Amino acid sequence: MQRSFPMRVDDLDYDFDPSLVAREPASPRDSARMLVYDRASARVEHRLVRDLDTYLRAGDTIVVNQTTVMPARIKAIRERGGGARIEGLLLEARGERRWLALLRNAKRVADGERLALVGPGSETPSEYGIVVHGRDDEAFLVSIEGGGSAEEVLSKVGWTPLPPYIVKARRDDGRPDDGLGDLADRAAYQTVYATESGDYSVAAPTAGLHFTPELLSRVASRGVERVSVALQVGAGTFKPIETVTLEEHRMHRERCVVSRDVTGRLRATRERGGRIVAVGTTTVRTLESLPVTTEGDEPLVWETDILIAPGHRFTMTDAMLTNFHLPRSTLIALVAAFVGLETLRSLYATAQRERYRFYSFGDAMLIV
Repeated sequence: MQRSFPMRVDDLDYDFDPSLVAREPASPRDSARMLVYDRASARVEHRLVRDLDTYLRAGDTIVVNQTTVMPARIKAIRERGGGARIEGLLLEARGERRWLALLRNAKRVADGERLALVGPGSETPSEYGIVVHGRDDEAFLVSIEGGGSAEEVLSKVGWTPLPPYIVKARRDDGRPDDGLGDLADRAAYQTVYATESGDYSVAAPTAGLHFTPELLSRVASRGVERVSVALQVGAGTFKPIETVTLEEHRMHRERCVVSRDVTGRLRATRERGGRIVAVGTTTVRTLESLPVTTEGDEPLVWETDILIAPGHRFTMTDAMLTNFHLPRSTLIALVAAFVGLETLRSLYATAQRERYRFYSFGDAMLIV
């Protein structure tokens, strides 16, 4: 990323109508609206995601993030200190049954204290719990108690890690956050191509939520290849930037896994003149941080803290499908790098004027 002057985070801000926050996904998924922007002609079109295949051509390769979203949001009750309720989010594994976790209202929680987990649709503590083992910067180190693996425990008492803005929008609409619809949320907040590979995330690669098996089939029928990468999406992806300049922002790190078969197919795409079409900003971050190496047969595994912003030179991404993102976020900085900041402002103004639905369950934008 090369810039001759620091970029102010204010440049990534925009006025927003909160009524445009999507509370639920479109049904069916590919019926979501899709704003299409052609960078060569500056033409804007208004279509549906189910029309995506008409913008692809034989020889292209579409790249998706196959990570699986864990029900990593937790609600707990202190077993001492008056039974205060605590909410949180498990961030990443730190060894056998130990995790980093963000916990709200936990200032008085002591090291060694046990919190009983409360599952969706229940008001009473379960047999499962977490034990706090101190702090790690802004997060807590916790261990998970109860039978089975962490994944098995969370499948029973974990909550879908919906972004806070969806939870807030629903509450503003008078919908209680009681978990009665959590099973529906679990299905809605998971892509149709997510795999149980151990590449778990605490947030969805949301552009991928628009796909249906039928749309994937139509894409394939056009002679378009589909390959999968894995980036374990962390909560930092959606964290607003709180510094004055973008350069001051401490970027989060996320684990990436790409097989040698995929890197070979991406090279073949380039050789035949096809385009690499990234689905979502997490896929873009994976592609743009791909290590340059030709040795070995094992999958490439690395952690990336790449910050893509205006001035970045894209080397692996020719087109992208993305959602409409939060202001003052690294996600909107990435899209601004791809289309230009002034163009992005114009596109977002158009999207709001046309009443597109925003954020994780919202509509999409295709940039070619």
